[in-house]
Amino acid sequence: MDITTLIGIMISFGLVITSILIGGDGTWFINYPAVMIVMGGTMGATLLSYPLSEVLGVFGVAKNVFLHRSQSPIKLIPLMCGFAKKARQEGILSFESQLETIEDAFLARGMQMAIDGMESSSIEEVMSIEIQYLEERHRLGSEIFTTMGSYAPAVGMLGTIIGLVQMLMQMEDPSQIGAPMAVALLTTFYGTLIANLLFLPVAGKLRTRSKQEVLIKQMFLEGVISLQSGDNHRVVEQKLKAFIAPSARAIASAEPAKA
Repeated sequence: MDITTLIGIMISFGLVITSILIGGDGTWFINYPAVMIVMGGTMGATLLSYPLSEVLGVFGVAKNVFLHRSQSPIKLIPLMCGFAKKARQEGILSFESQLETIEDAFLARGMQMAIDGMESSSIEEVMSIEIQYLEERHRLGSEIFTTMGSYAPAVGMLGTIIGLVQMLMQMEDPSQIGAPMAVALLTTFYGTLIANLLFLPVAGKLRTRSKQEVLIKQMFLEGVISLQSGDNHRVVEQKLKAFIAPSARAIASAEPAKA
């Protein structure tokens, strides 16, 4: 699990739960009708906005928030420099027997196209299209969570109105006011809680993951084009360093990694 995600969950939910327990009985904040209103209303509104397949698929994308391990752009530079040096010494065809050892499928496909003798413009077009649709898939996942984050507080307010109506209808019997009032307050609490501590943070993390993955793939694309063009490994190094922050360029090793 991503350590920052774990820390974020522990801090946000931990402090909320702690403050609840300090102030009184934690069971006061457990109300099943309120949960049903918020979760059911939020999911129902989301299904009205998006096809079922896309809503179900987004939960698979969400695992990237917790389990995704992004590659370091700095480490890719010596890797691609090593490939460039080998390509100039032994030719691009020397990688044909090593394709299965390349862990990144996107890079392996790019190398295969270069080995097959495709023009640089064709390789760039194919790989750019794949990057474009990767961004679109990630954008949709982030958008759905953002939508749920906007619906949850609104549905919580709807639950508050329901609770207030029930309370006002029973004003003649003060002993019956407690349950409707609890629904009225807790639906807003649940909606605000899951929107701001779950849905919106997940959407933000997915956007960040997407930018990181797209950067890596753009570096692979530039590296493959350079290999296909026969660029010197020093040229490849300078091209790839342009993708990272100036403060990080000094860290990137100039020594090419073993291919």
